[in-house]
Amino acid sequence: MPIGLLTLEIHILDAQSLKDKRQVLRSLKDRLRAHFNVAVAELAHQETWQRSRVGVVSISGDSGHLEKSLADIAAESERVLGRDLVSQQIDYYEDGEES
Repeated sequence: MPIGLLTLEIHILDAQSLKDKRQVLRSLKDRLRAHFNVAVAELAHQETWQRSRVGVVSISGDSGHLEKSLADIAAESERVLGRDLVSQQIDYYEDGEES
């Protein structure tokens, strides 16, 4: 069964505190969870005000559906984050192996 991981590298220029950063991340997480029913978590830089690495994971029995879903999630992330999104990467795993 294929698993997809979208990794987002984020640099929030306007954040002046962890509270500012967490507000941006909470908005992103809530939107992605509500619209796409995916798991979203901050993976790195939890104590840094302006940086974050966020992982979005989805699983599907149909690899074509998974690819389209992650492409849609990546596009929505770009709309939500705008200039704060530095990079994004999509990886696929099948039975514990990266493909």
